[in-house]
Amino acid sequence: MGSEPMSKLVDLPVLHKFMLYRTLTNFYLIGRDKKKTFWRILKIDRTDPTELNLFEDPTMYTHEQIVQLKKWISRGNQQYGGLRAETTCYGIIGFVKFLGPYYMLVIKKRKKVGEICGHTVYGVAESQMIMIPYPSGETRVAGSTAERRYKKLLNMVDLSKNFYFSNTYHLMYSLQKNICNTERGKIHDDTMFVWNKYLTHGIRRILQNTVWTVSLVYGFFQQTKCLVSDEEFILTVIARRSRHYAGTRYLRRGVNDEGSVANEVEIEQIVTKEVPEDQKIPMTSVVQMRGSIPLFWSQEASVLNPQPDIILNNKDEDYVATQHHFENLKQRYGKLIIILNLLKKGKHRENILLEEFRKAIWFINGSMKENYLEAIHFDLNEHYKSGADGAFEYLCIYAKRALGLINLFFCEALSGIGAESIINDMFFNNPILNQDEETISSEEEALKSDIFMLQKGVLRSNCLDCLDRTNFAQYANGLVALARQLDLLGIRGPPVVDKNNPLAQKLMEAYEKMGHVIALQYAGSDAHTKMFSALRGDWNMMMKHRDMLTAVHRYYNNAYHDSEKQDAINVFLGKFKPQLGRPALWELRSDQRNTKRSNPNLDIENLRSKLSRSFSDNLLLEVLDPKKLVLENPQPSREGLNVRWETTSEFGFYEEDSSSPSIHSAIRDEDHLRGTESRQMFPGSSSMSDSHWLDDVPGFSHSYNAKFATADEMFERCSSMSSDNMFSDMNRSFTSTTGTDHPPDPDQPADDFTQWVEHGRAL
Repeated sequence: MGSEPMSKLVDLPVLHKFMLYRTLTNFYLIGRDKKKTFWRILKIDRTDPTELNLFEDPTMYTHEQIVQLKKWISRGNQQYGGLRAETTCYGIIGFVKFLGPYYMLVIKKRKKVGEICGHTVYGVAESQMIMIPYPSGETRVAGSTAERRYKKLLNMVDLSKNFYFSNTYHLMYSLQKNICNTERGKIHDDTMFVWNKYLTHGIRRILQNTVWTVSLVYGFFQQTKCLVSDEEFILTVIARRSRHYAGTRYLRRGVNDEGSVANEVEIEQIVTKEVPEDQKIPMTSVVQMRGSIPLFWSQEASVLNPQPDIILNNKDEDYVATQHHFENLKQRYGKLIIILNLLKKGKHRENILLEEFRKAIWFINGSMKENYLEAIHFDLNEHYKSGADGAFEYLCIYAKRALGLINLFFCEALSGIGAESIINDMFFNNPILNQDEETISSEEEALKSDIFMLQKGVLRSNCLDCLDRTNFAQYANGLVALARQLDLLGIRGPPVVDKNNPLAQKLMEAYEKMGHVIALQYAGSDAHTKMFSALRGDWNMMMKHRDMLTAVHRYYNNAYHDSEKQDAINVFLGKFKPQLGRPALWELRSDQRNTKRSNPNLDIENLRSKLSRSFSDNLLLEVLDPKKLVLENPQPSREGLNVRWETTSEFGFYEEDSSSPSIHSAIRDEDHLRGTESRQMFPGSSSMSDSHWLDDVPGFSHSYNAKFATADEMFERCSSMSSDNMFSDMNRSFTSTTGTDHPPDPDQPADDFTQWVEHGRAL
């Protein structure tokens, strides 16, 4: 089979780049596809300061036609300043209205961070907010103090950090869901991992499509190209943060009535084998998730108490919200849910949650005839005191048992698979594809993926904050899964489940980095690294002091910044919608602003403003003994290892306006990355019980060559506007000096376009 079908899939008509123009009365957003084969226009009315009025031209124009259209529009608006270029962008993030006019948010710059099955994944590098109406007396509220404050709150959500999107791949779903197409026909932008759902609601409702918008996933994305023992593969780690009960550490705890939990994050680990471009790509993925203990609980922080007591609300005696949570997990991942609960037991304050969680699981299982919740209660902190190696080995054993039950996803598929469904799903009523149905069906079998294994459940991990201990446990699960993934792909080598294996160390770096990102998003500081450091053997006095500083940093941010940060998240997600004549967000009491549980039985009237925060529970405040630390965790020997890898900065390349010549990617076509997906979990498979991969145990060093390349090395920094001259004659302002009584150009636009663009006083 040749590569032609793959090119066809990837090159389907999707708008990739846009240029925004303005006249006095309208914005014109002109977008084109990746290969510059067609252009489309969206007109945004600027005359109504209170309503969002959008008009989409269904015509696909050639480059020559679009140039003539712009000249014509400019001549028609000459007395009002003509047609002027506003900005270049890469998609609409959404529209928002506070107390005055509407604003449009667009992606100003983007960076390529990787590819999944031939689909490019971008990170947002810079965004821009543009006021829609032209300045007038009716828009004076835009300069009010309250309006400026709401704009500042929205801008606190830094879209240039950890927001990702793809034009041809449903990044909000795992690889298994994308390949199996299980979410076909859904409104994807309404799903839990799309953070700009509220911002795009208006344009999606008006246009009934998602042609002009992007779906932003918030979390983490890292891709590494690995060469181990002469075998080449791509390792991708993705974290997707849920928007449903989103917020900061002490202002979002436990569960809400709908069953959504705080700090809920889906982790997907994809491994893709490099093959010639005309072959189907072998790829595997595994999904795990983390989230707060699904009970109604909180912590009433105090300046004088760095470790506040846990307040447990026992009025939900039938654990209705808890049941909602686990039913939702079963719908998303499959019937088998395995819980790894890392709470401390005994006399520790976490024990109150541990015991109540046990009761909830027992109660829920008692009402079920099958598909029980499988729970593992493991006090990681207690086992860590006896040594990081021993604690980690226990976690690997639990991970192997869980993986043996829920399995992972394994398939072979062509590059670009699934792109056609993206196009169809963009249009809520009428698909854009007009291909002959017989042609589609004849190609369907050739393009069909070969699915060998499905994930049928999920491993759900938690500690108190679902940060430090949870991240350590999820690394153990990821490492065990990686061994199985490489085995399925036929990549042989020394045991992966070995802390001294260079590949295991590279995976540890990815999970540590992900842990820092997730901790910053939820708790305002880096994650604590003591368990990872102890496992590596570099936990010492300096590292311990740094961990203490992390705890202080976390405490300070929780105490003094969380409330405003929560307000920003609420505004961004549409949880709070400003209205004239109503109290402003910052005028509400703390419980009205930040306590979002809708349970009427919750006693929140007496909760004080949550301003002070505690130190992390992961910080052990015992006396520092450097000699003891060195003896307990000696540095592992590197003797016999011949390891090489290359690392660069964490940033990908930026795409923005530039007149410089194009710089082509350093990767050849045959070196393009092949992504894989998070493991979707469904009940158990027996195919893994006697596989040799289960015999891997930690503790042995192996000698072999390993080389790793980060995204920076795979995707050379370049300018997206370069020599393709996407809008070579569009970037200047059109203020024609010719009179409007001049005869039109021979290839001027058709009458139907003239009627569409006409708007009263000006064109």
